[in-house]
Amino acid sequence: MPRVAEIKPTAFKLYAPSAKKVVLAGSFNNWDTKKLIAKKDTKGNWLVKVSLKPGKHEYKFIVDGSWINDPRCTSCVANTLGSHNCLVEVK
Repeated sequence: MPRVAEIKPTAFKLYAPSAKKVVLAGSFNNWDTKKLIAKKDTKGNWLVKVSLKPGKHEYKFIVDGSWINDPRCTSCVANTLGSHNCLVEVK
């Protein structure tokens, strides 16, 4: 019997102390720009947790309306817009 792929809680973190709003968008939520709103801590770190299936997922942060890559991300892939998306792999 095949094993069911486990969904893993995955944390996305961004340091942006001056930001007013940070949203996470990616291939796992059809690049929805409204749903995954990050919460800010007292040190200026924004955090959002998403339950992801194993595999590779593309994502970007939207900081005060501007799409940015995760500065802590080590692997990126080219997108159809001429820039890059960050890549996270869930095992």
